[in-house]
Amino acid sequence: MATTTKTTTTKKRTTKTKTEWSIPKLQPNPFMHEILETVSKQRTNARKVEVLQAYKNPALTTILIMNFDDSVHSVLPPGDVPYADTEEQTSVGGNLTDLIDSKAKNQGVKSSGYYGTEDFVEERNRTSIRKEYQNFYIYCQGGNGRISKLRKETMYINLLRGLHPLEAQIMILVKDKILQSKYKITQEIVSQAYPEIRWGGRGGRR
Repeated sequence: MATTTKTTTTKKRTTKTKTEWSIPKLQPNPFMHEILETVSKQRTNARKVEVLQAYKNPALTTILIMNFDDSVHSVLPPGDVPYADTEEQTSVGGNLTDLIDSKAKNQGVKSSGYYGTEDFVEERNRTSIRKEYQNFYIYCQGGNGRISKLRKETMYINLLRGLHPLEAQIMILVKDKILQSKYKITQEIVSQAYPEIRWGGRGGRR
């Protein structure tokens, strides 16, 4: 009598290993829009906090305080920013906010940084939030009363013209305390990332 031998095959279980999350790497001294965009892309608040901590710098904390601290008030008019003078506004149309928004949409996030010069100041005059943040107190209540309101508004317009369009857009949002309308970040997340920030007491209410 013939005997049959059963052959059994064992299936190997393949286990998927979770890829360990690491903080996205940005270029050295990244623009503020690059940092905030990276924060926005994170799916959890914990990761947002880690990114903020990794790229902490005085310019970033300054704009976040200006945006989220209720005791900080802008001396600049709310809403859209006009051009520097009537002639320019008539020849180009719209306002400076519209132009910056248009440039920002076309620009996207580019590692090369600066945008075209045809509508803005020359390349040699380019600047950044990182370079200019120490002067931002001028645009807040209680900051340098020796400078007239009109002069501050002119300085602010010149600042916007010298910034990368996405950084200029950030400054306009911060002016009206609506940075969170573009970037997925809250005061609570900022507080977790930078517990040393003491909110309030930076100026009188309107």
